[in-house]
Amino acid sequence: MKATGFISLWTLVSLPCGQLANPAEHEDVVKHAIKLHRGKGAVITQRKQWVLESCRKLSGLLRQKNVVLNKLKNAIRAVEKDVGLSDEEKLFQVHTFEIFQKELNESENSVFQAIHGLQRALQGDYKDVVNMKESSRQRLEALREAAIKEEMEYVELLAAEKHQVEALKNMQHQNKSLSMLDEILEDVRKAADRLEEEIEEHAFDDNKSVRGVNFEAVLRVEEDETNSKRNASKREVEDDLGLSMLIDSQNNQYILTKPRDSTIPRADHHFIKDIVTIGMLSLPCGWLCTTIGLPTMFGYIICGVLLGPSGLNSIKSIVQVETLGEFGVFFTLFLVGLEFSPERLRKVWKISLQGPCYMTVLMIAFGLLWGHLLQIRPTQSVFISTCLSLSSTPLVSRFLAGSVRGDKEGDIDYSSVLLGMLVMQDVQLGLFIAVMPTLIQAGVSTHSSIFKEILRILILIGQILFSLAAVFLLCLVIKTYLIGPYYRKLHAESKGNKEILILGITAFTFLMLTITELLDVSMELGCFLAGALISSQGHMVTEEIMCCIEPIRDFLAIIFFASIGLHVFPTFVIYELTVLLFLTLSVVIMKFVLAVLVLSLILPKTSQYIKWIVSAGLAQVSEFSFVLGSRARRAGIISREVYLLILSVTTLSLLLAPALWRAAIMKCVPRPERRSST
Repeated sequence: MKATGFISLWTLVSLPCGQLANPAEHEDVVKHAIKLHRGKGAVITQRKQWVLESCRKLSGLLRQKNVVLNKLKNAIRAVEKDVGLSDEEKLFQVHTFEIFQKELNESENSVFQAIHGLQRALQGDYKDVVNMKESSRQRLEALREAAIKEEMEYVELLAAEKHQVEALKNMQHQNKSLSMLDEILEDVRKAADRLEEEIEEHAFDDNKSVRGVNFEAVLRVEEDETNSKRNASKREVEDDLGLSMLIDSQNNQYILTKPRDSTIPRADHHFIKDIVTIGMLSLPCGWLCTTIGLPTMFGYIICGVLLGPSGLNSIKSIVQVETLGEFGVFFTLFLVGLEFSPERLRKVWKISLQGPCYMTVLMIAFGLLWGHLLQIRPTQSVFISTCLSLSSTPLVSRFLAGSVRGDKEGDIDYSSVLLGMLVMQDVQLGLFIAVMPTLIQAGVSTHSSIFKEILRILILIGQILFSLAAVFLLCLVIKTYLIGPYYRKLHAESKGNKEILILGITAFTFLMLTITELLDVSMELGCFLAGALISSQGHMVTEEIMCCIEPIRDFLAIIFFASIGLHVFPTFVIYELTVLLFLTLSVVIMKFVLAVLVLSLILPKTSQYIKWIVSAGLAQVSEFSFVLGSRARRAGIISREVYLLILSVTTLSLLLAPALWRAAIMKCVPRPERRSST
């Protein structure tokens, strides 16, 4: 503490050292120094003498620094002109001199930054919390910049050390004759160095000056202590740091995505362990749900609950698990499209288009009404209503999987109506994600800009409709000219080898996914359309592809439903069970009643009986409310409490969905078909 006080005092008085000719200013500086100095019992003259000696010392150091800088410049010029040195030796020596120059300049800058910081702190009002916060922020920024500069200097020292080693090797090679093997190894070493320089991306230097980039302080956590103790040298420990975990001040955890040295293969062991653990625990959880008569998907959700933050907290790579689970959604919707032929789509397209739109409008209207009564902001009411109006496509797809629908000729198949409406909701999801930035701005905009916001929303809706028209026009072209020859080519090449067929179908699905994403339509719609296009080739083609893709879909669906369980918090549900049950039942009943009302208006009279089954399939909340809720919470549209309520209501509605579906099947479906559907 004494040394720190001495340095602070020294830096404080060093700035006016060159202005000793002004007695008044010097006297003020001395008074400030005496107040800060801890030796309050010292004699005044001794304190003044101490201040003067400190000023002289700092002035002498600055003059000495300038002398050393001039000598370094002369040394660099001498090295560059020395013909007796090799290029590697010149590079090493010049690099070393430049690093020392930078070290001297940075040390001088640190001294004066400390002086300015102390002066600013003395002039501030420490009764003002805002002022203290700003001072703390400025000090934090200075420390971050200093840490970055020190890190860069350390990297440069490592590079200088590398140049030194290369120079020594060159000298050794010049002093002795090399064997043929040594010459080959030397050529390989030089080629490897060139390769590292070519493939290395200077991501840090390229992005540190980009607008919007902030310096953050992070903690580096090793995998475990036992692995570190096994390393024989410090260099091995540093090489192993690539797979350690970084934690920032907001408790966000990061892992390595792209290493500096791409020639060394690496694997994320945390992610591997997470997938292995989910796969092993999903089996007993799925068996348990099958035993008690629940769908296996709830066993996978329970698996995620047990392994997630509310359970054992053993899943480290939550984001990676959720990302892999998204592929389960993609393949699920592809198989849904594979069973959903274009002929069935043409038969129910009007109902599929009108039904979700009417339901969303009615949900928003009820949300605004209740929001007005409960004094909730309109933007928050619109978001919550839209979020709750969506239904789970993967869940309903599992309900319909393997069902045999023997409807009367001329009637509309309830599965076609239900899947068509769900696909349209996926399109609405993409539209809502596109409109969310405008919704965020509307929450803070004034009344004079409401007209502009409405105009922006209308423009976005027009863009989405144009994108949908472009997607369906492209599908028509693919169906007419491309999909037939493409599949025949795949089938011919894949005889005796299913890899080509699986890869070709997967590539086509990802192509459609990419096209719909580029056109600002949901990726899920692209997967569905890919399956529908392939199903146009006939029943035999559909059966062959389904046999190949179903195992992949089933495994990825397990990961997807387990990732849903990672966001289920049983303790919160237990604490607020009464409120959550009331809210969940209210949402389920409201969605069921609205769906029955809408379908009663748009269904033909001969198909009115299917409105109960379709309404039961829509009377739950989509798992995509997790995604929308997280985005809205980060944007400030909803609070943390509302976000947790949305998660809990969504989870409980998904748990109630099988019971409601079975009740509707028992009421409306004939007995032979009922056994296959349930």
